[in-house]
Amino acid sequence: MDAVAVNEDGIPYFFKGDHLYKGFHGKAELSNETFAELDDLHHVGHVDAAFRLHCVNSPEHEDYDFIFFFLDDKVFKYTKGKLDDGYPKDISEVFPGIPDHLDAAVWCPVPECDVPTVIFFKGNEIYHFNFKSKAVEEKEFQSMPNCTSALRFMEHYYCFHGHMFSKFDPKTGEVHGKYPKEARDFFMRCSKFSDNHVERERCSRVHLDAITTDNAGNIGFVIRPIDIQFEGGANAFKELHSEVDAVFSHDGHLYMIKDDQVFLYKESEPRTHLEGYPKPVKEELGIEGPIDAAFVCQDHHIAHIVKGHSLYDVDLNASPRVAANERPLAVFKKVDAAMCGPQGIRVFVGNHFYEFESTMILTGARLLPEQHRVSMELFGCDH
Repeated sequence: MDAVAVNEDGIPYFFKGDHLYKGFHGKAELSNETFAELDDLHHVGHVDAAFRLHCVNSPEHEDYDFIFFFLDDKVFKYTKGKLDDGYPKDISEVFPGIPDHLDAAVWCPVPECDVPTVIFFKGNEIYHFNFKSKAVEEKEFQSMPNCTSALRFMEHYYCFHGHMFSKFDPKTGEVHGKYPKEARDFFMRCSKFSDNHVERERCSRVHLDAITTDNAGNIGFVIRPIDIQFEGGANAFKELHSEVDAVFSHDGHLYMIKDDQVFLYKESEPRTHLEGYPKPVKEELGIEGPIDAAFVCQDHHIAHIVKGHSLYDVDLNASPRVAANERPLAVFKKVDAAMCGPQGIRVFVGNHFYEFESTMILTGARLLPEQHRVSMELFGCDH
């Protein structure tokens, strides 16, 4: 790929030559069908780099939400699909100290970077551009390959190189885990949904049974009917033969809960099923199964269990474990899945999800917050 950027709806755009792929499925279209000025003003056959700058309630502006494209020595800035007045401009005018003919670029907001930063890649040279002060700092990411495109997606950072990709730390460039991996195995997984109307409906009506993040920040989810999407795939969980009710990650292990049983797996690859499991939910978590959802927030040892209209806390460091601190969930009749991440808590109901900053706000809520579509914001479907 030449460039990757997320649009204002959270859908990844993949650029290759003069073509554009929208989301993780579907056929390519000509880039100038969506961004006509790229061709009208510059007559180009490719995009060098692209990124979306999205920053809510920044000190200088109420809201940033732009998409930048880099072509040779020019930069194009789009707001809500329209080219801003005065663009294209020289890259050196908008981003002083950044070279022309870039390979990749990605936006890194606070707190993922210490200051609002654009990371630029050209060959083995990496530049951190402070968006507020315009200062440029050259970096050495020794464990990183040369990126031909880069993407920030769901608070994680990906470097694409050839047909492969690596997940990296935007501050240090460190690559953790078993990388590189095949990009098509992880970023074009919805392509099977694009061939006909029925399959496209499956993409837009996806139903999550369970979701979690592991210690490395990888998101894993279980789709109905059973399709376990962790690195390692469903084959890594051969002991499970039907839908999973809940899943969470803690202390290097994945807890998968089905009916009144808990299955325990090593989080790292290969994902080994631990001896002595499955065990009854009551014995393992101190609550009668089945349950509806479960999640653990980062750096904590409390499993939050959703059962019916209540939320319970289970101290995973305690022995025996006991479900305590029962609180009502007034805004939901039924919860399908839940997870905790950098953005807070996400609660999934059908093909939508809702965000809450904390369990206190979740249990105290009397009105539903803004509704988000799973298909668009989690899987990059365009409908």
